[in-house]
Amino acid sequence: MYGVVTRNEDEVNWPEFDRGFYEVKDVTGRSAEPIENGVNMVSCFGDNAAADADPSLVPVDDLGRPATRDRTYFDWAYVCPSREDYREGLFEIIDDCVEANEDVRLDDIGFPRAEYCRCGVCEQSFENSRFEDRYEWRANVITEFVEEAVERIPGRVYMTVYPDPYPGHLYERAGIDLEALEEHVDEFVVPLYDMAYETTYWLETIARGFESALETTFSIELYAINIDIDNLVHATEVASEYGNDVFFGYEASNARATLRRMRADERDGVTHGDPNSES
Repeated sequence: MYGVVTRNEDEVNWPEFDRGFYEVKDVTGRSAEPIENGVNMVSCFGDNAAADADPSLVPVDDLGRPATRDRTYFDWAYVCPSREDYREGLFEIIDDCVEANEDVRLDDIGFPRAEYCRCGVCEQSFENSRFEDRYEWRANVITEFVEEAVERIPGRVYMTVYPDPYPGHLYERAGIDLEALEEHVDEFVVPLYDMAYETTYWLETIARGFESALETTFSIELYAINIDIDNLVHATEVASEYGNDVFFGYEASNARATLRRMRADERDGVTHGDPNSES
């Protein structure tokens, strides 16, 4: 199956796509009304608007450096996952999503990097917790949040994960305990974004890593903006060998053209090479 990730409601209905993900809240903090005919998508702890409005919400490391988009490594600003008031706001958004469609995708979950967060709320919470290891405590914070969110979602739960399947990396980086989360998540989504897809050996490597790391179904999301159609076709063929489904991000017209090309080629018996090849 093929799907689209979009901010444009009408694109969810395009017949080329079997599934549509609609951004109700994205990392800019922009919000939209949930829709009935797509899987509503919520950016949880990526939120430029919330960070700008209340900098005290932003995670800091042990030197007090905030996880904001003007710093190295961060494409957007984060909100500390320990903040109960902010979490309650996310649950309200999820409740609104569920009223429109019972399936929900949880995006941008986790701490920003391994050295975060050392804010006063996190320090006190860790000190008062049953955990002696900070990594265990961080993982518990994230798992508990997902558990609470899932309790509110009667349908299928999708969760985006950072594209690093190497053992222990997601746990250390973001507090993502895959084994614990597999009990609650129906399908993981792995964004494997590239600006060209001129080579795909790396895509195959990462996809195979998640195939080994997960028992739960996972799908792959490809970047579709201004990508050469032939390259996107080949990337799709590779992704399809590993992911349950393939989703295209943020340019539905290019994604539609890619799927039309693939279906035309199938009718004509055209192949684009071995999907396990390195180019």
